[in-house]
Amino acid sequence: MSFKLLPCFTSLLLCALSTIAQSQKINGKVTDATTGQPLEGVTVHVKSAPKGTQTNAAGLFSLDAAASDVLEFSSIGYAPQQVNVNGQTQLDVKMVSLIAELGPIVSVGTRSGGRAKTETAVPVDVISVNQAGLPTANMELTSLLNASAPSFNYNKQSGSDGADQIDLATLRGLGPDQTLVLVNGKRRHQTAFVAVFGTRGRGNSGTDLNAIPEASIDRVEILRDGASAQYGSDAIAGVINIILKKDVNHLNITTGYAGYYDHKYNTYFSRDLKQYEYANPIDGNAVTVGANYGLPLGKHGGFINFSGNFLKQGKTFRQVGDTDLTHANSLPINSGRRAHGDGSVTSGGGMFNLEVPVSTSSTTIYAFGGYNYKSSDAYAYTRSFAGHPERFPTNAAGQLIFYPDIMESIPTPGSVPDTIFNPHIQTHIQDLSLAAGVKGSTHNNWKWDLSNTLGRNDFHFYGDKTFNASLGSTTPTHFNDGGYSFLQNTTNLTFTKDIPHIGAGFNLALGAEYRYERYNIYAGDENSWKNYDPNFIKATGAQGFPGYRPTDEVTATRSNIAGFVDAEWDITTKFLLGAAIRAENYNDFGFTSNYKLAARYKVAPHFNIRGSVSTGYRAPSLQQINYSSQFTNVQGGRISEVKIAPNTNPITQAAGIPALKQEKSVNASLGFSWKPISDLTITLDGYMVKVKDRVVLSGQFNKSDSTLDPVFLKALTDLRIDNAQFFANAVNTTNTGLDLVIDYHTKWGSQHFRALFTGNIQHMNIDNINVPDKLNDSYLHRNEFFSEREQHFVLASAPPAKLGLNLEYGIKKFSVGTRLDYYGKIVLLGYGYEGDLGGTGIDPQVALDADGKLVKEQFNYNGKVTTDVYASYRFSSHIAWFLGADNIFNVHPDLGYVPGAKLSAYDGETGGPWDAVQMGFNGIRLFTKVALNF
Repeated sequence: MSFKLLPCFTSLLLCALSTIAQSQKINGKVTDATTGQPLEGVTVHVKSAPKGTQTNAAGLFSLDAAASDVLEFSSIGYAPQQVNVNGQTQLDVKMVSLIAELGPIVSVGTRSGGRAKTETAVPVDVISVNQAGLPTANMELTSLLNASAPSFNYNKQSGSDGADQIDLATLRGLGPDQTLVLVNGKRRHQTAFVAVFGTRGRGNSGTDLNAIPEASIDRVEILRDGASAQYGSDAIAGVINIILKKDVNHLNITTGYAGYYDHKYNTYFSRDLKQYEYANPIDGNAVTVGANYGLPLGKHGGFINFSGNFLKQGKTFRQVGDTDLTHANSLPINSGRRAHGDGSVTSGGGMFNLEVPVSTSSTTIYAFGGYNYKSSDAYAYTRSFAGHPERFPTNAAGQLIFYPDIMESIPTPGSVPDTIFNPHIQTHIQDLSLAAGVKGSTHNNWKWDLSNTLGRNDFHFYGDKTFNASLGSTTPTHFNDGGYSFLQNTTNLTFTKDIPHIGAGFNLALGAEYRYERYNIYAGDENSWKNYDPNFIKATGAQGFPGYRPTDEVTATRSNIAGFVDAEWDITTKFLLGAAIRAENYNDFGFTSNYKLAARYKVAPHFNIRGSVSTGYRAPSLQQINYSSQFTNVQGGRISEVKIAPNTNPITQAAGIPALKQEKSVNASLGFSWKPISDLTITLDGYMVKVKDRVVLSGQFNKSDSTLDPVFLKALTDLRIDNAQFFANAVNTTNTGLDLVIDYHTKWGSQHFRALFTGNIQHMNIDNINVPDKLNDSYLHRNEFFSEREQHFVLASAPPAKLGLNLEYGIKKFSVGTRLDYYGKIVLLGYGYEGDLGGTGIDPQVALDADGKLVKEQFNYNGKVTTDVYASYRFSSHIAWFLGADNIFNVHPDLGYVPGAKLSAYDGETGGPWDAVQMGFNGIRLFTKVALNF
């Protein structure tokens, strides 16, 4: 080396040493300036160099910077800050929230770390469970959300077997299994249950939201837009993301009571008829207790949060007590359903949520999960000895064996008394979930998250206070009917990175997912399903709900692997563009890919136009492919034995039903968000969703139809059943609608006022009925495949209107409020008592009482408004009391019968005076709740 270069090397070395000497390790903590809570995911950037880091769950950060450097702090929803190092080695920063201007920060629909609700490219509702749940009689999550979100729809089922205890909900009028549910951003498993009866979700599974303790939930984010490309199958209609609480050293206890006082249709007030089951003037009595508490873990902001809920609710009993048919609101005695109303339920469960940062690093270990148990008891259709003696136990001489604790003698006007009994259907439901993972960030600011989520649901049926008549005097009165279970295990790995210098900011997310599912049907005891009568004169199995048979048993599995790319680019501070593509491969349905494009443009500082277009995909669930059962049904006054055959069964193939295939969809939405003043937010979003090959439950094919395919007909006869039905890709539909939310909330002095309007107006069209070739040979077979009656159930899942207005005024510790809810008109059809096709639901007809003229059996449930009122008083920061009544004017749906044909009433889905519609039929519900916070 030339000695002439030595001074140059010496100078360079001295400069490097000087730079190193000036660089120092800087530690710090970032918190919310208002609440003092640590802020996770805040970007900390060295202004003079391309390096930085992010805060961990405890709000802590650590990086190297020169003593003279400037650090930049930025996070969605907070005002950015610049802080001079000035030689300091410890920097604690308080960031000022912009939530008051932008609204709540949401995490669903974006992987950029969250965006303000009004700044997203797609509509998202954010619902605080405490705020929405305390001033209402609603005791469970599904009913609470139904009153809070515009296009969230559900109605409590009655007389629909297991559907009575699983509240299946829908978004934008689609099926319950076309909405994906997440907990803390991780996929939640579905229930093992598949709806066979009921006015909503027929042929669908879904997620039991009520299995998640309400006390554990901080808020619920509802993404009202197709998101299959972002989150995978089941997200055709949207995504519900449930965010669990993270509180520590804070005990919250909520307890409440509610009961129905329906002085119009409660059978207690018509008990002198001696025709119906009844309880008390106030029935459906419910008590609930919820508790939540959290503990800090470690020294770096870790926590574990525990929650629990208990609910006990009694039955309701509803019939029309006025039997004078000359009166306007009167109906004859309902001899087919003497116990009609909601079943009873007892439910309890717990949940935990845990996060533990690893020292001061960016790595955090997390876990959450819980267990819920639910038992229920509901009535089945009434069994009448005069009408069907083969369903009663008799001795060798054919004489009735009377069970005084189960049977009763009912007076029959103009005839001898009848002996009846009302079978009970009981369900025991267990729900278990556990998610665990680890997340962190690399040195170049790639956030990563590795997790595994396991969920299992078990649904077990029992028959009680009923008989297997074919066993005669040896029949038990309680039966193990068997059931089914569903397990899902999902493993996820995601990477996300914020790249601030591309436009106004760019976020890239990459990920992969592996999912495994298993579905089981297990048989009940032999005496629950077998017919021991060698002549088959006596009815088969336990009355009310025959058990699952060994021939129904199945164990089916599925796996799929998926990969996705999800990007959001703030091209400018005004223009946001999002795109996602997802590829999945199912081991049974093969490969699919879906995309989504979304955009938001800031026309003015507080006015955004937003829109999206996407495709969706949903493979038929294992439940739909493999469900099998044999049950008793009542149609048009006729009791029949029905077989639901799985898709792979030879009888299904003999009927010409093709193998199930995937549902495909196209979604489009366009709308705006506007915040003209800080207290007022307005959002309006229009949407269109086209779904091809929706999986639904077909109509029933009867063995008396001699024109059926001979092989199919022989299979029906050999099974000794009356009807068979199947799951099929029966319909293509198009849903169009508008969602409107207007939220005004202001405070002045010691007073506050809030006005919240939510509205959904929509229309569904059945574009095509996909009749299999083998059944497309006659009017009868086409309608047996999917009758007009079944079409109306699909259309009713998209109610034409749901409007809500909540007004609340408060002064100091006292508040009063009211909610007005409008439920639009629903039209349903009966099975039909009259004509050659009576009892089938094909062109259903009934005879007018006056002249016997046949008319269409159509039930018009016209639009109605219900009014809720409530008041609250906060005794201190620790105790608050709520009191009120839902549906204070005791509004009911229109009676479900054809005007002029009262003698043909009770032909709806429940067998009662009404079908199960969204507004419910139980009348006034009184409530009181107490919230304790320490």
